[in-house]
Amino acid sequence: MLYYYDIYKVVSIPDFIAVTFHGLQLDVSMAAYLSVIPGLLLIVSVWANPQIIKRMLAIYFALISFIISTVFVVDLVLYRYWGFRLDSTPLFYLRTPKNAMASANWVNNIIGLLFIILISLLLYFILKPVLNNFKKNVGALKNKIIITLILLFATAALFLPIRGGVSASTMNVGKVYFSNKMELNHAAVNPMFSFFEALTMEQKFDTQFRYMKPDDAKNIFASMVDKPIYDSIPRLFTIKHPNIIIVVLESFMSKNMTTLGGLPNIAVRMNEFCKEGILFNNFYANSFCTDRSWVAIFSGYPAQPNTSIMKYARKTQSLPSIPKSLTKAGYKTEYYYGGDADFTNMRSYLVSMGIVNIISEKSFPLKERTTSWGVPDHIVFNKLDSNLHKAQKEPFIKIVQTLSSHLPFDVPFYRLSDPYLNSVAYTDSCLGVFIDRFKQKKWWKNSILILVPDHATRFPAGLENSSIDRYKIPLLIIGGAVRKPELIETYASQIDISATLLSQLNLSHSEFKYSKNILNPASPHFGYFTFPNGFGMITEKNQYIFDYELKKAMLNAGKNDDNKLKAEAFIQTLYDDLENR
Repeated sequence: MLYYYDIYKVVSIPDFIAVTFHGLQLDVSMAAYLSVIPGLLLIVSVWANPQIIKRMLAIYFALISFIISTVFVVDLVLYRYWGFRLDSTPLFYLRTPKNAMASANWVNNIIGLLFIILISLLLYFILKPVLNNFKKNVGALKNKIIITLILLFATAALFLPIRGGVSASTMNVGKVYFSNKMELNHAAVNPMFSFFEALTMEQKFDTQFRYMKPDDAKNIFASMVDKPIYDSIPRLFTIKHPNIIIVVLESFMSKNMTTLGGLPNIAVRMNEFCKEGILFNNFYANSFCTDRSWVAIFSGYPAQPNTSIMKYARKTQSLPSIPKSLTKAGYKTEYYYGGDADFTNMRSYLVSMGIVNIISEKSFPLKERTTSWGVPDHIVFNKLDSNLHKAQKEPFIKIVQTLSSHLPFDVPFYRLSDPYLNSVAYTDSCLGVFIDRFKQKKWWKNSILILVPDHATRFPAGLENSSIDRYKIPLLIIGGAVRKPELIETYASQIDISATLLSQLNLSHSEFKYSKNILNPASPHFGYFTFPNGFGMITEKNQYIFDYELKKAMLNAGKNDDNKLKAEAFIQTLYDDLENR
């Protein structure tokens, strides 16, 4: 922040303190990582020749000092050009050292090298007293077994700061994101942690899922994107910019609803709401897990079979999002979740989406965190209901993420013998109570609620990941601002929510290149989903599912097989885009 004074000169002292405080998590985690090898060497030194261990420690300290100083200096130099903290990208450029060095003049290269040497020497000088006292301390040991056990415990305890505690989420770059000003979040990131996290996740995306020549893939993909509107599009809402509440329902699926041909007496309130809202009955989840589906729902970005873009904070900040678009249109954003918002790098995505107010597990008292995932759904809905009693600046968008219908399905509700179905019935009842209360509020007449699952689940237990039923979910829009009840039978998936919603609000969705307006008859319509090492594409005429690991189609049924080439071009183009973000 001092080096980039021109960027941070308007930052207040409280902001500077907040950056330091939040960034400390990654600093401590990185320090713990770097302490593991010295810890193991100390254990060995109790039984081995301490002089040999001392030399090994000296080499380790020298190497780590050099790596830390190199990462620090390179990160400092590159941030102005890249706008994100150091990841593994420089290693790609080092494949051609001459070209890499050509980006800077020789004076800057020499100055940078001098700083690396100076900082390396400084760090080694700080660590040197450990080496000076090493032989004396080891020589004074008497009870080797007790000392070994103590050192083993101390080294094993490093797991806690490395992992970031005992909560469900593990330490990640996104955990230090705390501000709607991205430069403050970047300042809080430890560059060593960012670099090594990127190394462990490094993939060459543009070499995966290759089926055809790049130009052929681009041409086919061009036929699959949203098209200009030639006919009039039906208006779903009574007002131009209604208030919006998006409820993301954990692990709901079409099988939970009789309206969609599912089981009776499960999601009974959702079935009731279908009679008063807009139901999309040929709708598909893009993925099998939450982090991938969130990006599909809110950024219109397709899920990937073998990775998640949410793991890459630098890539997700380049994505468009519904909250970001609505914020520009004057909407106020808020997010509610009873679990850990740091899980799977969620916080960095939420912040980059433009969500300022994040209400998650730590916003609730300990006595309310009664389940393994955090706070039960009824308490979270009560929190939202309570806040809606306060004055609201309209229009607003509030996003609620439920969690109680996630394994292990521990809910304060006992109506059905099957744990999963019982948890769905519980969350459905919580949703119903909230909507009944919301209908009594003045906001109802100017509001819509978008009810969409994050993904379905393997129910019954033997359901294959490659099965179409594994991804079929409801999409339902209700609210006082809904013009009339309607059934929309167009084939679509979560990536199409953004283009459809923003079009209804008369806002541009040109940034959402994978998203299609479901109500536009000129656009191609299909459901798309992925599973580990596989993907599927469903249209009215054809169903195509391909397993990349088995190298064969699991299903290719219907009147034609157009979906094969389209699905292959779609996934290939997606991975090219993922590589370039």
